[in-house]
Amino acid sequence: MSKSLINKLVVSCGILIASVLMVQVTIAQSTRQIIDKVVCEVGNEVILLSDLNDQIKLAESRNGPIRPEEKCVLLENMMITKLLIHQAFVDSVVVTDEEVNTQSQLRIDRILESMGNDNTQFEAYYGKTVNEVKEDFRADLRNQLISEKMRAKLVEDIHMTPTEVKQFYNNIPSDSLPYLSSEVEVSEIVVHPVANDSSKARAKEKLEKVAARIKAGEKFEELAATFSDDPGSARNGGDLGWAKRGSFVPEFEAAAYSLEPGEYSPVIVSDFGFHLIQLIERRGNTIHTRHILIKPEIEPKDFDLAKSKLIEARHLVMTDSLSFSKAVKKYGSKKEASFNNDGRMTNNKSGDTFFEIKDLEPEVYFTLDTMKVKAISSPVELVTPSGEKYFKILYLNSRTDPHQANLKQDYAKFQSLAKESKKSDVLSKWMESHIADVYVKVDPSFTTCPNIQQWVDKKSK
Repeated sequence: MSKSLINKLVVSCGILIASVLMVQVTIAQSTRQIIDKVVCEVGNEVILLSDLNDQIKLAESRNGPIRPEEKCVLLENMMITKLLIHQAFVDSVVVTDEEVNTQSQLRIDRILESMGNDNTQFEAYYGKTVNEVKEDFRADLRNQLISEKMRAKLVEDIHMTPTEVKQFYNNIPSDSLPYLSSEVEVSEIVVHPVANDSSKARAKEKLEKVAARIKAGEKFEELAATFSDDPGSARNGGDLGWAKRGSFVPEFEAAAYSLEPGEYSPVIVSDFGFHLIQLIERRGNTIHTRHILIKPEIEPKDFDLAKSKLIEARHLVMTDSLSFSKAVKKYGSKKEASFNNDGRMTNNKSGDTFFEIKDLEPEVYFTLDTMKVKAISSPVELVTPSGEKYFKILYLNSRTDPHQANLKQDYAKFQSLAKESKKSDVLSKWMESHIADVYVKVDPSFTTCPNIQQWVDKKSK
């Protein structure tokens, strides 16, 4: 068995892969300042020296200085991506603007969450507005999604039989099997408190009074700075900058795109609260807007109501009046990733549903520590990075003791690894068979890389 395959096993068993979302844009901004040139062409796709340097700096930000041969690997990985993009064009594999917008927003949301949803900190870090950084993501993100979709198309029919999984496991030397820490599988029902109708009415009335003051001649920018609950835009007079269609939530976008330049919207409501929007300028599908946001206050009785819903859900599950899966659909927040997985939490590091206890939030850790398998917790109070309080109940599906990885206890892990290994083999064979059919040109300075030279050699055959 190859070292790379063993490494995959170790990674799947809990090795931490560092998050790089915040690093990518900063590196790209600094690297673009150098004199650029094309270092590789694959079909109609090109790799610039700045692109390669971006990846080198990104790798160095994770692991320190890298060796020359590692730079060769980085370039080949980029060439493989370009080959997939080229083939996607041939096979008419497309990525829609909606898909790009969705993924771009998710990436921005993760970065903002890591900054406590502080737009001021975000803009100070990047030197740009949220929408400008989102626009910076678009081209690279579209290529990434196209290559991923093409890759998925090539391996979509791959399945693993129990015999194949067993054979994969038997090929691993026993002394290469990692020792696993205690792990748990957990399901959750999450409820976020929602402002009551009276609080919503007061927030709407407050914004309507602000709108009346604007209509009477007061400046939008000054009132936004004073009253808006969106701190990132409030300090800029409510200015949201330029944004393409798909950048905002549907309610906001529908109102904004219906306006003429200089015109104000009526008070509209979204999940964020109540908005008053002014369209400053429009260029095709790109708009420049400002807004004032008033968030309804979540009162103590709203927190009590959210908590009581979970108490009710817990009681119904414990008395066998409702399955946990159905309780998730009846009581849980649709915004949670676990909502569409019957409440089962997914580990973002490993991609499976197993968590080492130490990787869980402290509140969850201490709750599960004293729970028995198949037990359900009382409501647990948590706080988002931006300081918003919410609640969840937890169901402990399973718990393993520390042990050396084995097929009986860790079948799902080995099944996943075996499938990934099979996919890798299929992709490697596909790549080898397609290099000869695609135009490939590499800058002479990189043909000293043995792996890159193989591409050139295959073209010459």
